[in-house]
Amino acid sequence: MREPRFWREDAALARLLSPFAAAYGAIAGARMARTGARAQVPVICVGNLTVGGAGKTPTAIAVAQVLLSEGARPFFLSRGYGGALAGPVRVTPQHRAAEVGDEPLLLARIAPTVVARDRVQGAELAFGEGASVIVMDDGFQNPSLIKDCSLVVLDGQRSIGNGRVFPAGPLRAPLDVQLTRASALLVIGEASARAADVIARAQTRGLPILYGRLAPDSDAIAALVNKKILAFAGIAHPQKFFDTLAASGVAASVKRAFPDHHPFTSADVRALLEQAKRQGLLLVTTEKDLARMQGDAACAELAAAAFALPVRLETDFEAFRQTVTRALPPRSAGSI
Repeated sequence: MREPRFWREDAALARLLSPFAAAYGAIAGARMARTGARAQVPVICVGNLTVGGAGKTPTAIAVAQVLLSEGARPFFLSRGYGGALAGPVRVTPQHRAAEVGDEPLLLARIAPTVVARDRVQGAELAFGEGASVIVMDDGFQNPSLIKDCSLVVLDGQRSIGNGRVFPAGPLRAPLDVQLTRASALLVIGEASARAADVIARAQTRGLPILYGRLAPDSDAIAALVNKKILAFAGIAHPQKFFDTLAASGVAASVKRAFPDHHPFTSADVRALLEQAKRQGLLLVTTEKDLARMQGDAACAELAAAAFALPVRLETDFEAFRQTVTRALPPRSAGSI
C-alpha cells in the first residue's frame, strides 16, 4: 500500500479517524500483551513501530551475520508477505516470490530461511532443521512467539509520522505499548525532530539506542556513475531508493515508483523496457524488486536487463554485536 499523505501530519482526516485508531490501538495493545509460546532456541525479532519499511530486512541480515561470526546457526523466520504458501516451508532456490515473498528470497542468501504464517510452527521447523537461534524479520507485534530480544528499527527521517495509530496514522500499536516490549531501538539515518521525541521516550525506559545507515555497495555505485539511469522501485518508500542514488552521485533521469511488494505486470515490464530503450537508459532497481521478478516468466526480460543496487547496514559494530549477543539467554551461551 502507499502511505497516505495525512499520515505525515496531524490533518483533519487523521483527527476524524481517531476513534477508529483508538479502537485499533486498544486491540493491538491487548494482543501484544498475550503470552506466547517459547521456542526451543532463542528468538531475536527485528521489527518496526509503523506500517511500511524502515530497514528491517538489512538489519535482520546484519543480525544474522553477527550470529554467524559468533559461531551460531541462525535461521530466519518470516511470514512471507506477498507469497501464497502458508508454510511452514524452508525456502529453496527453486521458490519464487509469488510463493514465499520477496524478502525471504533475499534472506535465504545469507542463512536458512523458513516461511510460516504460524510463527510457532515455523520455529519448530527451524529447530528441527538445525537452528541454534531464530531471527524473525518482522513480527514484533505478533505475540505467538516469546522474543528473547526485540530490536526495533526506526527510520530517522520519517519517524512515526503524525504519531497516531492506524488508520489515523502509521503506528501499528500505541507507541508506549510498543516501546515497553522493545529491547533496543536502532535509528537508521539522520534523526529528525520527530525521531528525537521517540528516542527520548525510549531512553526514559532504559532502552539502548543504536544509530546506523543503509549504505549502497561502493562497487555498484562506481558502475553507475556517469550512466543515464531509469530508476524504479516497488518498496514501502521508493523515494528513499531514489535519494540513496542521488546522495551517491548517481542522477536518475527517470524515476518510477510502485506500491510496496508490487507484482510487476506484463504492461509494467513492457513500459519500463520500452522507455529505457527509447531514451538509452540503464534500468536500476532494488535487490528486493529484482528478487520479486526472478523466476516470473512475465518479468524475465526485465529481470535480465535490470541492475540491482545492494545496500547494507552500517553501524557501530561492537555496540550492535553486544546488543544482539547479550540478549541471548544464558541457556544458549555454550552453543555460540
